[in-house]
Amino acid sequence: MSARTVLIVDDEERLRALVRTYLEREGYRVLTAANGREALRLTRSEKPDLIILDIMMPEMDGYEYVRQHRAESLPGAIIMLTARVDDADAVLGLELGADDYVTKPFSPRVLVARVRAVLRRANARPPGEQLLRAGQVVVDRAAHTVTVAGREVDLTPSEFDLLAVLVAAPGRVFTRAQLLEQVQGVAYEAYERTIDVHVKNLRAKLEDDPRDPRYIETVYGVGYRFAEQTEEA
Repeated sequence: MSARTVLIVDDEERLRALVRTYLEREGYRVLTAANGREALRLTRSEKPDLIILDIMMPEMDGYEYVRQHRAESLPGAIIMLTARVDDADAVLGLELGADDYVTKPFSPRVLVARVRAVLRRANARPPGEQLLRAGQVVVDRAAHTVTVAGREVDLTPSEFDLLAVLVAAPGRVFTRAQLLEQVQGVAYEAYERTIDVHVKNLRAKLEDDPRDPRYIETVYGVGYRFAEQTEEA
């Protein structure tokens, strides 16, 4: 099996070199880019499995890269790097379609662990039933597709995994920590906010009215559940 390819996108040369060293020790094939425009060219030609993406960069920043990446349906999950203490940057990145985020400064070992978890999810054949149905929502885990009333819905890898967990157990309430563990393979309290953003994105893509969801319900003070559906739903 060929090595998985990771693209590091950051305008700090020292950071690129540091992360590259740690990833190559783990056996990954590593590419680097200093800005989003260069990263887009590499993504189109090299088709990396995962992109580690800084936000603030010259020529094209991380936000615009994610917009272009998703608009062109380019391959690869995205982990964003943010230097801000609050999560405003990370939330915007997730809303645009990133899969995960890590705040600067970070431990390279933690970043490598997050890379490993994201790629493990993306490449492992999901256990259990491959075709999940709940009312008009159909999740095909083998084909990695989702349809709602026959309409195909384009989801990021993390959104897809989160929806699959919920649809597999209609009516069951999951805490944010449980969902984060299921989706990311790790559960850090500081990253539970990512679940809220992924749910918001899913509602925007699945629901007729995201303000009055019929599929993904909030259980206040606990977490989320996929509403049990009737045959007519």
